[in-house]
Amino acid sequence: MTHNHLIFNRIRVRSHRDHAAATFAHSDFLFRECAVRLADRLPDINRTFPMALDLGAHNGLLAEYMRGLNGIEHVVQADVSRTMITQAKGLRVVADEEFLPFAPASFDLVLSVFSLHWINDLPGTLIQINRILKPGGLLMMMVPGGETLKELRQSFEQAELAETGGMSPRISPFVDARAGGSLLQRAGFTLPVADSEIVTIHYENPMKLLDDLHACGETNALMTSHKGFFAAWGFVWGD
Repeated sequence: MTHNHLIFNRIRVRSHRDHAAATFAHSDFLFRECAVRLADRLPDINRTFPMALDLGAHNGLLAEYMRGLNGIEHVVQADVSRTMITQAKGLRVVADEEFLPFAPASFDLVLSVFSLHWINDLPGTLIQINRILKPGGLLMMMVPGGETLKELRQSFEQAELAETGGMSPRISPFVDARAGGSLLQRAGFTLPVADSEIVTIHYENPMKLLDDLHACGETNALMTSHKGFFAAWGFVWGD
């Protein structure tokens, strides 16, 4: 993949997560909510998954809810950040989601919560995941949907337009459910199911939201991001 086709600066993604390792547990409520929802779906599947991979494991919170479900015996936890993954318990490995270091047919189950939205070549990563799954293996993943942070996106656009007369990317692009289903089909997954759930979080002011994003390592990692900020915020905050 050439530099011109890169959306995200993966070095910056790793750096943000490294710095967030010390604060992640204090602002991980959304990650935990999504981890619980993902884990709650496993018992509805009448199958066992002895060998599982948590891809983009952060500090290992998803594994806390996976253990003991569906005959899971081993959970390999992989994350791009060495600083973050060292906080996880059990089997751990430092791995870039864009270059998976696992042998074909290694896992019965791959799960991922809020990590694959930072991938430049998501179809390519899904193809790799399909390859490391055993025949009949299962992928379950959660990523932010297309409407995520729409109020913040609009506020940045209006503030920058008022201050500079133009707009630059400040919020990552997200994949909606329909596009996600198509990507799974292109990657060779059979019987793909893509749906969406709305999780509404209310903040009393935008700075608290920005603090939480920073604490979780979820700040801007776009290749075209700018370091400058606005002298005047000019936020228009949704209800």
